[in-house]
Amino acid sequence: MKRKGTFALLCMLTLLMLALDGCSQGEQKEKSDYYIYYLNKEKTKNIPMDYEPQSEKDEEVISDMISKLSQNPDSVDYVRPLGSVRILSWSLENRQLQLNFGSEYSQQDGIIEVLCRAAVVRTLIQVSSVDSISFYVGDAPLMDKSGTPVGLMTAESFIENPGEQINSIQTATLTLYFANAEGTGLVQEVQERHYNSNISLEKLVMEQLIAGPIGGNGMSAIPAGTKLVSVSVLDGVCFVNLDGAFLNQNFEIEEGVVIYSIVNSLVELPNVNKVQISVNGDTNMNYREKFSLTTVYERNLDYLAPAAGQTPEEENGEAEETETEIELKEGA
Repeated sequence: MKRKGTFALLCMLTLLMLALDGCSQGEQKEKSDYYIYYLNKEKTKNIPMDYEPQSEKDEEVISDMISKLSQNPDSVDYVRPLGSVRILSWSLENRQLQLNFGSEYSQQDGIIEVLCRAAVVRTLIQVSSVDSISFYVGDAPLMDKSGTPVGLMTAESFIENPGEQINSIQTATLTLYFANAEGTGLVQEVQERHYNSNISLEKLVMEQLIAGPIGGNGMSAIPAGTKLVSVSVLDGVCFVNLDGAFLNQNFEIEEGVVIYSIVNSLVELPNVNKVQISVNGDTNMNYREKFSLTTVYERNLDYLAPAAGQTPEEENGEAEETETEIELKEGA
């Protein structure tokens, strides 16, 4: 009898352990490392839903995620982000995922387009072999409303701000400095930009400097192909980290014009007093010969070129002073 009782007890313990293990596995299955990002039914923000990949191959996961983004979710509270927009094809090369959309992508409302783009990027960037994502409509890169290429998007392109919806669109007036046509001085351009609140003003300024002026007056001073690695502000100093293409030599533009195009534009922001530039995080070098990147630069308007039709004397106010002196003499 004692043996039978012991055996029965062991059986009960075994069954209990199996049950607990099953519960534990069930709990683990409920926790997902991946999400598909949808829109809420009001279409005002992104909402994540758990996603369990059915394959360990990244290419198959990407394909399945794209399919999910195009399908209606199970919950009526969620809306598929792509709607009627089609992804015609995609390719993954050198950890860059390129998505090719149909022409209907360009017909989306501005806010909906931002939310759609955010949902797609935030979903697909989770794949381990994807570092950045680019959008193409037809054969052309996706452009924003101002005609500027959106470019590569990363995990940092759409950041969750607590208490702030991802589609919070704001307007900023930027004072930017570009190279004049001769590359010998700076010309000022004031731009009004609508931007997503998840993008810092420092990043917005750098993106516009790289893209070049909207008007026909001047050109980008930053060497072609330069990409912004990161930008941040600490205690009034803006730290700009550019990739190696910044060191490409374009002798048609004076080196001081390049440096102060960046410095003067960023210092126009209320939270920036000085700027330090680095290349892939390294400041232990000179830009060309004269400008050490270990230096923290302040505003310098000496490179500002006179406006079209204006003489250097008028730019400095000297001509106006001379006329005033003449009037005084005539009055005397």
